[in-house]
Amino acid sequence: MMTSPGLRCLLMALLFSVVLAACNSPENPPTPLARAATSVPATGDSLVEGTIGEASTLIPLLATDSSSHAVAGQVYNGLVKYDKNLNIVGDLAESFDISKDGLTITFHLRHGVKWHDGAPFTSKDVLYTYRVTIDPKTPTAYAEDFKQVKKLTTPDPFTVRVTYDAPFAPALASWGVNILPSHLLEDRDITKSPLARNPVGTGPYRFKEWVSGQKIVLEANNDYFEGRPYIDRYIYRIIPDSSTMYMELKAGAIDLMTLTPVQFARQTASQNFTRRFNKYRYPSSSYLYMGYNLRHPLFGDKRIRQAMTAAINKDELIQGVLFGMGQKAVGPIVPGRWAYNPAVKDIVYNPEHAAELLAQAGWKEKNSDGILVKNGKPFKFTILTNQGNQQRLMTAQIIQQRLRQVGIDVKIRIVEWAAFLKEFVNKGNFEVVLLAWSISQDPDMYDVWHSSKNKPGELNFIGYNNPEVDRLLIAGRSTFDREKRKQSYFRIQDILAEDQPYTFLYVPDSLPVVSARIRGVEPAPAGIGHNQIRWYVPKNEQVY
Repeated sequence: MMTSPGLRCLLMALLFSVVLAACNSPENPPTPLARAATSVPATGDSLVEGTIGEASTLIPLLATDSSSHAVAGQVYNGLVKYDKNLNIVGDLAESFDISKDGLTITFHLRHGVKWHDGAPFTSKDVLYTYRVTIDPKTPTAYAEDFKQVKKLTTPDPFTVRVTYDAPFAPALASWGVNILPSHLLEDRDITKSPLARNPVGTGPYRFKEWVSGQKIVLEANNDYFEGRPYIDRYIYRIIPDSSTMYMELKAGAIDLMTLTPVQFARQTASQNFTRRFNKYRYPSSSYLYMGYNLRHPLFGDKRIRQAMTAAINKDELIQGVLFGMGQKAVGPIVPGRWAYNPAVKDIVYNPEHAAELLAQAGWKEKNSDGILVKNGKPFKFTILTNQGNQQRLMTAQIIQQRLRQVGIDVKIRIVEWAAFLKEFVNKGNFEVVLLAWSISQDPDMYDVWHSSKNKPGELNFIGYNNPEVDRLLIAGRSTFDREKRKQSYFRIQDILAEDQPYTFLYVPDSLPVVSARIRGVEPAPAGIGHNQIRWYVPKNEQVY
């Protein structure tokens, strides 16, 4: 999974995806007697999370993948964050003031916060983070929000004043960006910093160890300003296969993972499992899509892309891959958000219409294998996706079969996550990718869809370019009036539904499972990870 910019809690792994609707209670909560007997929090033990992808870098400014941001979210803080009810509250900033015209935000920083190496956190760190983010030499996908800043001043070590030239709707939320330590990075090349493998933050957990391909180990920060986490160690075990990860879960080797739909529906109902684990289900803040490289001659004609979508049965994917635990995606904003356009005209499954569109684009004849041919060349391409994600593989296989029925020859290539990002996605070295976006609460999507954001390593890696969308993206972020913003985002969704730069596939439910020995898990509109530092294991159940 890749991530779009947002607050720290929005950059956690899919397990902790933020949603608007309140999540359900655990399907198998501990018995009241067990809760009563273990109601007193205790320090100690470890929490082991299974993750398919390995982090690419632990300098969050340089990372675009959720695996990196999940770890970074434990190590660093932003000035603000979302609370459990999705309200923006202070984090490193104890409080903040917004001027009447909305153009100036004054952050009042917490006193006494220390970096993990003991150095004091001050406004100098915020100033450095801002400057390195907008530095043209910094290869980051997240600079655009901070280029809107007219002036950033630090009147004293605990005050940061940010002024904008014009209204900028995502301004406050953008300061959820992870703040970096100036004393370790200033006047140095951030791309060569040892912090990429050995980060120093202000967050609830300190970095201890990274064994490539195996694990990343974090330790509780005794000096954390919100209070020391109860659980001593947070360990990410890298297991690039969901079936193997599930076996490790049942064996007690990991405590927390995201279940696949088949695991959730068919493999977790036994009394032994429900006694040992609590599972949760709620709508995620992510959507799966098939993205077309618009620089490739095959996909320059929108009729081709429309035909692809018409040839794919989204209901089949939701039932066959998700076991009904999800809903259709029709655009880049998930249902339930205030900016979601319920009137978007989705392209419905219709193989005959797909064939008509392909014929209009010149793909009329078929060879002896039943594959469409144009100018002597067969219609064929490769779907590229990442290793270890069974849902994506199954989705690709079903799409492969459906496209074959309309005369398109599709190959599937699975690539290890780090290489997938570095060698293919970031370099635009693909024909079609199958990927997911985890999206923030604010509907601003400038970094993904604006035509200026198509350089290597940026988020518009498919090369989408639509002048009206560019104008609407700017309009949508340039006012505080929600109704005006809604008009912009509704229109963007209509245009994308027509252009089909992605085939938007589905919004899966989040299906996290947590060991029953972990107490304090509190479902809320923000998912289950919002109060993670308050999770604990009773002394008599600690195993590490």
